[in-house]
Amino acid sequence: MNVADRTELFQESVIRKMTRVAQRYQGINLAQGFPEKDPPEEVVSEVLRAIQQGHNQYSITWGLPALREAVSGKFLRFAGLSADPETEITITCGSSEAIVATLMALVNPGEKVIVFEPFYENYLPGLTLCGGVPEFVRLRDPDWSLDPDELRKAFSARPKALILNTPANPSGKVFTAQEMEMIAGFCREFGTFVITDEIYEHILYDGAPHVRMATLPGMWEQTVTISGISKTYSATGWRVGYVIAHHRLMSAIRKCHDYMVVAAPTPFQMGAVVAMGLPDPYYAELQEFYRERRDFLLNVFEELSIPVFRPAGAYYMMIRIDGLNRGDDESFAMALAEKGGMAVVPGSSFYSRPEDGRDKVRFCFAKRWETLNQIRERLERFLAA
Repeated sequence: MNVADRTELFQESVIRKMTRVAQRYQGINLAQGFPEKDPPEEVVSEVLRAIQQGHNQYSITWGLPALREAVSGKFLRFAGLSADPETEITITCGSSEAIVATLMALVNPGEKVIVFEPFYENYLPGLTLCGGVPEFVRLRDPDWSLDPDELRKAFSARPKALILNTPANPSGKVFTAQEMEMIAGFCREFGTFVITDEIYEHILYDGAPHVRMATLPGMWEQTVTISGISKTYSATGWRVGYVIAHHRLMSAIRKCHDYMVVAAPTPFQMGAVVAMGLPDPYYAELQEFYRERRDFLLNVFEELSIPVFRPAGAYYMMIRIDGLNRGDDESFAMALAEKGGMAVVPGSSFYSRPEDGRDKVRFCFAKRWETLNQIRERLERFLAA
């Protein structure tokens, strides 16, 4: 007997594959997007207290009431919107589960979903699982610009939904207010849902603002906002994310979430309550922490004469490798792991047509200074060999 056809339509995660490659060569893992940064001490203390005091069983499926209240408060604080914690917020097992549950809830088999590329690799398997059909819109490097004519052409297919990641992985693009309003205008015209992956919402550079789709005129009822504690609070292994949406949409999302995972981990939800209430200086310090690391690596690539795409947000950086005489992206990545002791992600994994990303690889720079200094040294040796 054969396995289900849907499992043949996507491959294993290239990002997680390169993590295993890093382990094989005992190299530095610059592929997977976890930070070498600890969560805030008060957040960790709350998790330990929760475990020690016996909070180790299922929470309510939709998430602890205290956390839903805290998410509602944070959303009001930063977005200026009021979301009902009883009917419009659900706590999920990370933002990845939130995206899949949302796609399963909103998209029928055969319906089109706009995806900007380069894209985070989890989006396409999520679409495959729900039977959705991707409609790709290319962001043009080096500045990841959006062509209005290409976007209108994609909307002519009358898509059911659009996936919007801002700040974006892998490109570091932050969609401008003008771009967001253009997208919203098309969505209002065609009745298209927007699924916004905002997991990097607080990691921004050079004064770039984070514009939330749900705040634009007429878009609250059509937008599903997804975020979590993984990146902002350096807790990728805790698997606590959340979905915010109009109650009409949330009722369907909750059905899918319930049967997929039951509930997110209870003690980590309790830690997330504390995280949601951290003061403004925490977020300013977070941005400075990553800006310093971004600028360091930008200088490294400049000194090595490697073309780099300057990120405006998130903590990834893509470089051009076609002038380095090390083959395509996969050859470069495997050689860098084997001979340079560093794992990166081949650019082809972020495009619908692999050839469009053969000239790029992605680095994660959410690392300690010790690690970043090793990147410089190892790259110099690798390129000189």
